[in-house]
Amino acid sequence: MAKINFGGVEEEVVTRQEFPLEKAREVLKNETIAVLGYGVQGPGQALNLKDNGFNVIVGQRKDSKTWDKAVADGWEPGKTLFELEEACEKGTIIQFLLSDAGQIAFWPTLKKHLTPGKTLYFSHGFGVTYSDQTGIIPPKDVDVILIAPKGSGTSLRRLFLEGRGLNSSFAIHQDATGKAKEKVVALGIGVGSGYLFQTNFKKEVYSDLTGERGSLMGAIQGLFAAQYDTLRAKGHSPSEAFNETVEEATQSLYPLIAENGMDWMYANCSTTAQRGALDWWKKFRDAVKPVFEDLYSSVETGNEAKITIEANKQPDYRVKLEQELKELEDSELWRAGAAVRKLRPEN
Repeated sequence: MAKINFGGVEEEVVTRQEFPLEKAREVLKNETIAVLGYGVQGPGQALNLKDNGFNVIVGQRKDSKTWDKAVADGWEPGKTLFELEEACEKGTIIQFLLSDAGQIAFWPTLKKHLTPGKTLYFSHGFGVTYSDQTGIIPPKDVDVILIAPKGSGTSLRRLFLEGRGLNSSFAIHQDATGKAKEKVVALGIGVGSGYLFQTNFKKEVYSDLTGERGSLMGAIQGLFAAQYDTLRAKGHSPSEAFNETVEEATQSLYPLIAENGMDWMYANCSTTAQRGALDWWKKFRDAVKPVFEDLYSSVETGNEAKITIEANKQPDYRVKLEQELKELEDSELWRAGAAVRKLRPEN
């Protein structure tokens, strides 16, 4: 592992330099990697592993849209694509990539196939961390590991095809064979990680749930909506409000942050923008910090997990979810966004 200085704090990470793909292939040469689930993370991870030369099969429910998607992506029924339980039987490393609700439902079936020496792989610490609510308690004689790419499966695949990588965390919950660490690092390299940093299952799920509800999705949607609505209420047109709220951020400024950091972006804006941003960022921080503290507490106590699990148990949950998503889609903010995207020169 390489020691890197992160803002004055030294941290150990794994890069492709000290753990190249050839080494990863050697570590896993006798393994059959069964990817269970072909929804959010499954396609990106499975395809990247296959393209990187690993022995991969996919487990998915037959007669489903995701089964058809797997076939369209080149997985062959009876050869590399199987029903979930058959994939469990064949795999020596089982990547449990069903949704959190799907994992809870399928766990009793999967558990029967976790024979001694197998490896159980997660990309989210939810099931194990909240085992009192999920019932997911792995047997003691299997390795239990985690690779959590810091982004969607779509981004993981896209960056892989561009010859780049998406950073991932890794964790070891159980090391029954004594080989869990080399296996988890090899898998992290195999799925296309940029670099790997170590965590544990609890920290992974706490940070992940906070991020999704916070700066990655929930908070950013709330921020966009608040600014857009304010501008519209003050008489600005939808085009002006959307461009000043979302389009300039995502198309101009956020890419600069990704390339060189917020400090560099600040330094390369007008002095008027700099002055205003420097005057106001701490006010926004102080306003939302209590919200983030409440959010983290809700995650830490298991309340967010309970809300998610209970919601998924409702027979009409999918219908209600579609209604909520439709409300977001139909809002003036994102209808304006659809119109603006069509006007981009590349379209």
